[in-house]
Amino acid sequence: MTAMTDGLESRLYEAGWRERTGEGPPVRELLESLEEPEQREAVLWFHQYVIDGGVDDVSLGVLGWAAAQRLDWNAQQADELLGRLAGKRAQVDLLTLLGAFVPLVGPALAAARTAGEYDRGLVRSLRRWLIFTGGRPESMREQLDELAGTEPDATGLSDELLDAFDEYGPAMRAAHGALLAAPGVNDLLWHCMRQDKVRATKRWRKEAATLVNRAEGGPDVVRALLEGMAGQREHHPLAAPTWVGRYTVPGIAAEGNTRLLRGLLWAAADVEADWVVPAVGAVALNAGTGTGGSGGDCRSGRMATTAVAVLGDFGGAQGGPAVDWLGRLRHKIRNRTVVKGVTASLQAVAERAGITPSMLRERAVPSVGLDARGIREQPLADYTAVLSITASAAATLSFRGPQGRVLRSAPKAVREEFGEQLTDIRGALKQLRALMPVERWRLEEHLMAGTRWATGDWEQYYIDHPVTGALARALIWEMSRDGGERWSAGLPERMAGGWALAAADGTALPVTEGALLRLWHPVGAEAEETGAWREELADRELRQPFKQAFREVYPLTRAEEATRTYSNRFAGHILRYHQAKALMVERGWTGSHLGYGDANAAEMVRELPRAGDLPTSEGEFWRARFQVELVERRDTDGGLASLCSTDQVRFERRRGARGPWERGDLVDVPPLVLTEAMRDADLFVGVASIGADPQWRDRGAERAYDGYWKRWAFGELTESARIRRESLARLLPRTRIADRVELTDRFLRVRGELRAYKIHLGSGNILMEPNDACLCVVVDRSATGESRERLFLPFEEDGGLLSVIISKAFLLADDTRITDRTITAQIRRDG
Repeated sequence: MTAMTDGLESRLYEAGWRERTGEGPPVRELLESLEEPEQREAVLWFHQYVIDGGVDDVSLGVLGWAAAQRLDWNAQQADELLGRLAGKRAQVDLLTLLGAFVPLVGPALAAARTAGEYDRGLVRSLRRWLIFTGGRPESMREQLDELAGTEPDATGLSDELLDAFDEYGPAMRAAHGALLAAPGVNDLLWHCMRQDKVRATKRWRKEAATLVNRAEGGPDVVRALLEGMAGQREHHPLAAPTWVGRYTVPGIAAEGNTRLLRGLLWAAADVEADWVVPAVGAVALNAGTGTGGSGGDCRSGRMATTAVAVLGDFGGAQGGPAVDWLGRLRHKIRNRTVVKGVTASLQAVAERAGITPSMLRERAVPSVGLDARGIREQPLADYTAVLSITASAAATLSFRGPQGRVLRSAPKAVREEFGEQLTDIRGALKQLRALMPVERWRLEEHLMAGTRWATGDWEQYYIDHPVTGALARALIWEMSRDGGERWSAGLPERMAGGWALAAADGTALPVTEGALLRLWHPVGAEAEETGAWREELADRELRQPFKQAFREVYPLTRAEEATRTYSNRFAGHILRYHQAKALMVERGWTGSHLGYGDANAAEMVRELPRAGDLPTSEGEFWRARFQVELVERRDTDGGLASLCSTDQVRFERRRGARGPWERGDLVDVPPLVLTEAMRDADLFVGVASIGADPQWRDRGAERAYDGYWKRWAFGELTESARIRRESLARLLPRTRIADRVELTDRFLRVRGELRAYKIHLGSGNILMEPNDACLCVVVDRSATGESRERLFLPFEEDGGLLSVIISKAFLLADDTRITDRTITAQIRRDG
């Protein structure tokens, strides 16, 4: 800054201090009394004073006065004022926070305007920073545009639009020069530059729609720029002023073009055209994935979250394609912030459609080329590749030869001649095998939620769907023709003109238009009805994808009525922590890791939909909390717990989607919510308890828990074990070992040639008669298919203990043929 007139700085400082304290007149009186050269000196001084942190009403008032004056500034002074503001990013951010940056611009623009000569590059940089910081009032826009001028460019766009600080801007200018030069495009893009939030306001969108329609070829401009970004490769964009340097992480756009694209995405949201959703989805995919489209950190988180929000805003004819894209993004993107946005968008679309996000996602389930029978056939010369879903809901690929012979693997001639087609159908098999467990879990979620479907949706997305239908047709459904007052249950059967529900007594009820359908749950059925369905499944040899007819029910106990707010039903068990935690996460429970630092206790939480109608924002929501405590930690486990103990199960509820969670009394918990939470707790204990480990007592260093191990390994049965007992009672009489087995209250007794054995129905552990010596038999759970072929199982059981018990029963019934020396030695030693 040029030297000041003697004594002027002290006079300005004193005048400012006296006005702030109320002891003197406004500083403006002093300024107006000065000669013009001293006035310019005073403005330069106050301008720097504010930049240095002297932000107050007095100083800002002086800047406002200076902006309105037509002082005789020269080019050097104009450049000094502009240079203080252009290109100092850290200072710009601070001044913006303090509300001083825009007031500082006024005197600088006034100086440039009156000087006539100034550095236009400084004005352009200043304009860019005003855009980036959310400033630049409309009153300044024309001044900035006029003072900045335009650099020679075929598009005629301002140089801040599609700037050169990344590869995207110059590429778009070169590819679409004529399109960008059309009337109205500059105004449209400037409007898009001002949208820098995840969501656009109604007012912004209304103006954007007007500008798109007003610009010549407006929709084409939006499409071209979005599709250009969808194909933009990652690189190292320059930060807006070149002195900031390069980003260390490859991206697809610098700050200016990122802002522009976020606006273009919302501008596209109100364009009705088939290209819109694919263009927005492709931008989300490119921005949300990592280098080369990997699942690593995303190329542009802000752009991706905006695109995802736009997808969640679509409805009508565009809603379906938007859901398809959201489903694809859910599987491709790993960035947690973007994934959270995908989840929120799915929830928003689902709420508008009056369905759950799970139902919404199932509408986008691919057919993988299967027909209505669940079969895809592809001719390969003399052979036919057959991709299908079996009656047990397993995806298989086989090859049918010219004489009808079925091969499990591709013959050599097919491999050599049809390599590309073979790769394609094997990819479909892989996709189908990945889909089946996902669909199984979603259907089980519907069972737990009491979800209802209209007839048309039920037929289209479930029963008739090539993939989902294979699972849905093995489940029991209920239908209501009076809006949900009365329900009739049955298994789906195809009939002339549609579907019917076949009841356990043989009668069939046609599924009619206007009816409601839901999955049947035993929690709302009488014991006689549940028993009838279990018998029906066994007679039909119909295997369900998950426990439905044989599902456990947990009514409230007297002890729980006494404790009122918590249940100790599954407290006091010792679990293998890693196994328990993995199972909890798989079942939808969330919580912190036990054992980190001082984390000696933790709670796992799961939100459960209320019984009955679909959850709505006005509904009642419940969640269960399962407490676990640290028992043992090992250094080899990275500080995490190796063993934990179980404690109470509590429930909380809230009214409305945003209400506070409040502790609930057990008597108020809906039966379906109580049953499903307790069923999970039962599963965690049944699978992860040390009592389920037959080798536990062979670990000499861990004998401290022998008392618990023995009590649980051979103790009273839980509800899941009682269901297991009932299943065996129905199934064993049909087997070749029926005359060698019998069920007692807690055991399956097996009579071998050498000894008699008692297999505990809760743990699978074995006692040998007559002295109840323990027999350790470890069964490979992945290799229990042999027993499944021998014995039909009516459901897919979590943990697979039923299969293990059956495998052990077949093994021990023929104990003279056992060749495993570790088993035979135990049998003969303790005999």
